[in-house]
Amino acid sequence: MDVTWREIEQRAKEWIIQAGEQIKDAVNGSFAIETKSNPDDLVTDIDKSTESFLYKKISLTYPEHRFLGEEGISEAIDHLDGIVWIVDPIDGTMNFVHQRQNFAISIGIYENGTGKIGLVYDVMKGELFHANDQDGLFINEEKVDKQTERPLHEAIIGLNSNWLLEERQYQKALVEVAKSCRGTRSYGSAALEMAYVAVDRIDAYISLNLSPWDYAGGAILLREAGCVSTRLDNQELSFLKKGTVLAAKKELHPTIIEHLQEG
Repeated sequence: MDVTWREIEQRAKEWIIQAGEQIKDAVNGSFAIETKSNPDDLVTDIDKSTESFLYKKISLTYPEHRFLGEEGISEAIDHLDGIVWIVDPIDGTMNFVHQRQNFAISIGIYENGTGKIGLVYDVMKGELFHANDQDGLFINEEKVDKQTERPLHEAIIGLNSNWLLEERQYQKALVEVAKSCRGTRSYGSAALEMAYVAVDRIDAYISLNLSPWDYAGGAILLREAGCVSTRLDNQELSFLKKGTVLAAKKELHPTIIEHLQEG
């Protein structure tokens, strides 16, 4: 990693922590809540102000870089040429609104479509999961370099129960996966659940409907941990459009894919 990328990573770490401090200042106060695509798809003025803060920092410091964020503070992009910051200002907005915890800021920095730097910041716990393509994966300043591979029957999988109840593609297969594993969990933040796979707190994470900003940061963490993230059909993730996501430890990933293909 050359000096330029080290500088970018250091600034990204500073900005994500600064944004987190602003969120902590606001979390116990009053804030405006709106809905987007459905009554459960929430957005607050804190989501918007956080994205605006990060966009201004990035665009003023690196005007040649481009920006893709959940709240649309900048123009939409249709390619990943050059350096692109993919940002979710609050991943887990429902948790933010109802619990005041279990949410994260997620940033993935990509160069010509290749992940260079990933950051997922659990604001209330003060845990910064971060990785780059040269130095590996860290929680705050502690290096993470150990994974425990487990077979499916011993695995804990991040999985929202809604995917088991709704009649749609993969439903039956996911029910079988849930029955076959040791247990399921749902933390309500894709970025955090992907980070948890990367740092060995759970063994896999599955979702049927995510946007690039939900997983752009987490995908880099997973790669640097030696894990695998794909769509549920085993195709590469898209960082320009929505899709399904399977994030899993290296040896568990093909087992789950096999179950999904059989279902």
